[in-house]
Amino acid sequence: MSKLKGKTALVTGASRGIGRAIALALAEAGAQVLVHYGSSEKEADTTVAEIRSGGGKAEKVGADLREPDGPHTLAKRVRAIVGDRLDILVANAGITKSATIEDTTVEDFDNLFAVNVRAPFFLVQQLLPALCKGSVIIFTSSLGARTSVGALSAYSATKGALETLVKHFATALGPRGIRVDAVAPGVIDTEMSSFTKTQAGQEAALGMQALKRIAQPNDIAPVVAFLASDDARWVTGASIQVDGGSKL
Repeated sequence: MSKLKGKTALVTGASRGIGRAIALALAEAGAQVLVHYGSSEKEADTTVAEIRSGGGKAEKVGADLREPDGPHTLAKRVRAIVGDRLDILVANAGITKSATIEDTTVEDFDNLFAVNVRAPFFLVQQLLPALCKGSVIIFTSSLGARTSVGALSAYSATKGALETLVKHFATALGPRGIRVDAVAPGVIDTEMSSFTKTQAGQEAALGMQALKRIAQPNDIAPVVAFLASDDARWVTGASIQVDGGSKL
């Protein structure tokens, strides 16, 4: 595949899970990929090494997106590598917290919104000078943005906010020729969804899905690669449900 040949891409939270799968998919399609990590530098090294071993181009770039200036720091580091053009921004980094309304703390709430909403908002802001006609921004949303799933009210609120940003950003940046979309996975077998490691967790996930298996990160990555390509040139302001038909 070479649909993204000559393109540059940044994937946040790309050291593991869905972000890692996305980085690999974009590299396989020909893009030069910047693999962002927060604290998992060794895992980022592994992702970069795998891309390079397959003949692709990749660099790691670190920044703590929990900090108010994290997006600004990351944007500076990215522009130092790619210069004045970034073709693909995948704002994937996120955290979760399962807690009832009663058990959710102010700290939990603030951390969720800091990483899941504030960071991608200001990362887009800071990278706008490098986002040109034909560039694409893709957010990672969630099934929780459209339906109630477990004790995830605060987390789901962050994903609902992201989907609102998709529409506003698509409208604001469309005249510049920049597309903005989201993918909304359901339950995925990652460290973030550790309950899928238990029999009860798997049964609960399968019980709400039309397709009866637990999804893997590489079930999501090809959809992101599609949105990043010119095949999706007329798709913007959309949130694509990639959830095996969950809660139909």
